[in-house]
Amino acid sequence: MTDPADRHTAEDRRAAWADAEASRRSTELDRGEALRLLGSVSLGRIVFTQDALPAIRPVNHLLHHGEVIIRTHEGAALATALTGQPDGGGIVVAYEADAIDPATHCGWSVVVTGYCHLVTDPDDLAHYQALLHPWTDHRMEYALRIRPDLVTGLRLSRREGTGGAV
Repeated sequence: MTDPADRHTAEDRRAAWADAEASRRSTELDRGEALRLLGSVSLGRIVFTQDALPAIRPVNHLLHHGEVIIRTHEGAALATALTGQPDGGGIVVAYEADAIDPATHCGWSVVVTGYCHLVTDPDDLAHYQALLHPWTDHRMEYALRIRPDLVTGLRLSRREGTGGAV
């Protein structure tokens, strides 16, 4: 049986959440602003298909000439999928990054969708290896390039009169 005090607390949390939701608004970002924000952070999540199911990996990235660059290691699921593509063909991926304050729930989120390709030019590979340092202890032999075909983003901010925008 549910303790009445627990039910009261849950109701209070739901009411506080509803008030917080009413005090925020969602605004779509244009492509330029979305890419600018994406370039302002270094961590995101790449979404791809592995064994016919969606797979998500957190990775660090950089934005270079409008493309998302990540590094990965031999044997990684995404590297294996790309090395198996004929003639250097790419695979469709999504890449998401955000900066959302856990207390206010204000901030932004950006998703880019496009083809991901292995970087095969030795000069480009060396350039990205010099710019993008892995956060893990894996030896990162590969660099991957995502060319954004679709860029979407949204900003969550406080409504006017509820404490200012974030």
